[in-house]
Amino acid sequence: MKIKNFSLLFMILIASLANAQGKQYAVHTIAFYNLENFFDTVNDPKINDEDFIYTPENYAKKIDNLARVISGLGTSEVQKNAPIILGVSEIENRTVLEDLIKHPLLVNLGYGIVHFDSPDRRGIDCGFLYQKKYFKPSSYQNYPLIISDDLSDKKAKDKDKEKVEDTDANVVDAATKRIYTRDQILMTGTLDGEEMSFIVNHWPSRSGGEAKTSPLRQAAAALNRKIIDSLQKINPNAKIFTMGDLNDGPYNKSVKEILGAKGDEKDVKPLGLYNPAEKMLKKGIGTLAHRDAWDFFDQIIFTEPLLPKGKDDYQTFKYWKAGVYNKPFMIQQTGQYKGYALRNTSAGPGFSDHFPSYVYIIKFK
Repeated sequence: MKIKNFSLLFMILIASLANAQGKQYAVHTIAFYNLENFFDTVNDPKINDEDFIYTPENYAKKIDNLARVISGLGTSEVQKNAPIILGVSEIENRTVLEDLIKHPLLVNLGYGIVHFDSPDRRGIDCGFLYQKKYFKPSSYQNYPLIISDDLSDKKAKDKDKEKVEDTDANVVDAATKRIYTRDQILMTGTLDGEEMSFIVNHWPSRSGGEAKTSPLRQAAAALNRKIIDSLQKINPNAKIFTMGDLNDGPYNKSVKEILGAKGDEKDVKPLGLYNPAEKMLKKGIGTLAHRDAWDFFDQIIFTEPLLPKGKDDYQTFKYWKAGVYNKPFMIQQTGQYKGYALRNTSAGPGFSDHFPSYVYIIKFK
């Protein structure tokens, strides 16, 4: 990744301050990646995984592809390490993550795993990988999202009823009308001795229509806001990251109003949230494409104490910048979907239909 002019000037400033004060700085990457139907090779009778089981050869190829992305994700001229915190979604179980972190490209990074089985009927979960050298979890908990089909807006008019090749339908229990979907997972611990909390999400899909299903994602945002509020009640200065495939963009009601994420640093008040994805999307940068238009579902949003207040405000970790990891090898080069993320197809596993997003945090050592 090439450093933009403003980022280069920032790093020159950091370097000059470090030299003047005899200090060094630490830069870490925090990232999120939807791994797109990362299932194993075994049919689990408790879930609807029949359409996603890999052959042993394709399973190995999928792991090769994902490890290639993760090992390079967020690396640059100033940051050589893979993500120290990586939130993931669309994983079948803990086993697939255990197999992934044993890959030769990742095994020496010493990743630990936080995972809970969710009630999603397709059997996909969320989880975290974290580098044990840097992050020490102190607690983790899953929060179920309790929603029903009655919440859907049946009168909503949708111009676009379905996403292309959407396999993530909101399955309704016929008896209870409950939609069994992914839990939200909270992980709290210390990063280089500094307490931080991370929430990983995979909000209900748009299958059936964006407008009709919008209330489902608004309910997910309300749960997410409740988790954040509970942490801030204990510590108003808590450093919290919430991340995931929100199935909404930074401009949708779920993110802008219910969660309350701001797209401009100047608008973020104490206890507020900043969303760097909003500025990136305005520049045409996204994490997935649909009908040749980019959107930014894979967001990393964080609380106000992580925003720097000035050039000397790096005694603790602060936000530096954000990006999307979309190297050429991850992009479809031919055909109808040229330029899109190189996803799984009938020909075999790709990488994912989403590009991963990341943020850098920085402090003086």
